[in-house]
Amino acid sequence: MSKAADKRVWAFAPRFRRGAFGWRSDTAITRVKEAVAEIKTVCRKDACLAAEGAVLFLTKVSPALQNIDSSSGAIGTAVNRAIETLIPILAKAPADEPTRRKWLEQLYEAHADDDIPYIESLGDHWGELCASPELAGEWADRLVETVETVWSRRREAHGHFHGTFMCLSALLAAGRYDQLLALLDTCPYPFWSYRQWGVKARVAMGNKAEALRYAEASHGLNEPFGQIAQACEAILLSSGLEDEAYQRYALAANRAGTYLATFRAICRKYPHKEPETILGDLVASTPGEEGKWFAAAKDAKLYDLAIKLARQSPVDHRTLIRSVEDFAATEPLFALNSGLMALYWICAGRAYDVASSEIRSAYDLTLRAAEVAQCKETALQQILNLLESFPQERLVKGALAGANELWGVS
Repeated sequence: MSKAADKRVWAFAPRFRRGAFGWRSDTAITRVKEAVAEIKTVCRKDACLAAEGAVLFLTKVSPALQNIDSSSGAIGTAVNRAIETLIPILAKAPADEPTRRKWLEQLYEAHADDDIPYIESLGDHWGELCASPELAGEWADRLVETVETVWSRRREAHGHFHGTFMCLSALLAAGRYDQLLALLDTCPYPFWSYRQWGVKARVAMGNKAEALRYAEASHGLNEPFGQIAQACEAILLSSGLEDEAYQRYALAANRAGTYLATFRAICRKYPHKEPETILGDLVASTPGEEGKWFAAAKDAKLYDLAIKLARQSPVDHRTLIRSVEDFAATEPLFALNSGLMALYWICAGRAYDVASSEIRSAYDLTLRAAEVAQCKETALQQILNLLESFPQERLVKGALAGANELWGVS
């Protein structure tokens, strides 16, 4: 341990005493982010000191969060993101061997005591944290016998060893691929969380075709298809087989939190593909949800396609209204049609939590775009025709009751 580490007083440390937080996660999430920010700041000047802080945080975080209601997943997500940030800091720190051994012992003990668990994912990075094949080999030797014993029991015995993934990761980092594969052959649980290590070992051995077959054979009930697809895609991309990777796995491997994020992820990974082609494939993969890709088409400046998609299935009215506001001056016809579609889906009863102010905003912005496009009278008539096509509709008509310019259209 460095002298700087002895003198450092971490601001986050006293905030993470055992049971420090109540059942709500808001404050805890803030404290987790503050701790990571503090460690990152220190890392700019002293990587080893930052790693000391990372170990301290990881050993204190689970006991501190033990009383929190984690059912929403928010605090778990915050801790997972913290771990993702801290792993490289720990792995890359230029620590001497005794210091790194001490870190690993502290983390191993914290991992063993992690009941919730919050730092379970450390096991997947154990080989990386060892920072050398030699140290990884030592940990593999330490853990492998226990794994073998637990896996040799009948499944009904429900054996569990918290160091299982540490062992698999350490074997991989130590380059002991044959031993890793032989160990996996004894695993009574054919889950992807275990089989992924077999894929990694085969790739490391240069057997990419075998790794691909092994990964594809992992499909089954309740298995994470997206994660398996990511592994298969990565193998094909690393082999220079971009077209095959795209055709077989791109859509499944790059599903993100939003349709737009999915589109962008695939475009980044496959720059040789035309955005319109990618978008067409994505639209085809979600029949009946064409409107969900409106924002992606807009992002790609495929304005005609965006409106076409908006006419096929509902688009959130707020998304459409923002498009009118953003593009009224630069793409007035696109903005005009976006506004008309916003009013259409509201009238059709396919919009949720609509406020009268939003309806009036959609109307006013649509007319602004129409003025730029020099077709205001036509736009007013289109709006009037739209309202007349929904004779029982009251919300939009009520919100626009004072729009004298509209009702004066003959």
